[in-house]
Amino acid sequence: MDLRELRYFAAVAETKHVGRAAETLFISQPSLSHAIRQLERELGVTLFTRHSRGMEPTDAGRDLLPYARRTLRAADQFAEVARSHATGDAGRLRLGFQASGAGTLGPRIRARFAELRPGVELELKRYNWGSEVPALRAGEVDAAYVWQPNDLTGLASLRLAEEQRVIALPVDHPLAGEPELTLGQIRDVPLAWTRQAPREWVRWWAVDPRPDGSEVRWGAENHNAEEMLENVASGQGASIAPESMAAFYARPDIVWVRLADTEPLRIDLAWDPASSGPVVDAFVASARDVVAGRA
Repeated sequence: MDLRELRYFAAVAETKHVGRAAETLFISQPSLSHAIRQLERELGVTLFTRHSRGMEPTDAGRDLLPYARRTLRAADQFAEVARSHATGDAGRLRLGFQASGAGTLGPRIRARFAELRPGVELELKRYNWGSEVPALRAGEVDAAYVWQPNDLTGLASLRLAEEQRVIALPVDHPLAGEPELTLGQIRDVPLAWTRQAPREWVRWWAVDPRPDGSEVRWGAENHNAEEMLENVASGQGASIAPESMAAFYARPDIVWVRLADTEPLRIDLAWDPASSGPVVDAFVASARDVVAGRA
């Protein structure tokens, strides 16, 4: 017994006529009659009573018809779900990010992706201090918002945005009331740091070495963004960050001040082209739409 035979059985049971059922199935009447007899032999029961006006389901045929319909409906749903996954209309996308991710573009990209692929689940996975790229290479995520500098060798990427850098200071710091600061003005301000990120990454954020040759003063060590902010608020180490963190991590005990003479943060969307599929392609297309102003 296969699905084809069940479709034949259901069509004959519903039309009660081999000729009309054959027309709806686009097969010949003899082929359909042969298939029904073959199904009856396989099941060991008579499914229809034959008479001059057509075919009437037997008690066995009537009892089996609801099950045949449910089986065929389930088979159609099975195929539809498979097609949805194949075309990127269903499934799951794991997105890596750190701190404020893609900034203000993040919610817009998520909204565009939900609009284009409403059946796809978006799973957000947070990482600390540049570790979203190793996670992408390890297959833990399908795509990631990457803060540069970072090594994207072998990966595909899309530039999303650039953000001015700011410095987080305790609210009572002498420089907290300034509208803008320079690296010269923060020369003596100790900066929080982490050993969990590559040294060159930490130095880029701290602008080390400084253009004037001065040495960076280091403050408290931290392991994640929340710990970093606690260190800032307690005066144990300021932190240079992208300006979106000022909005995403606003606190009453911290002031964010723009840094005037620092290279901006570049934010990319990265993915592995060797393992991407329709779902990743759809997310990349969503990001392109937002960057281009189409969404």
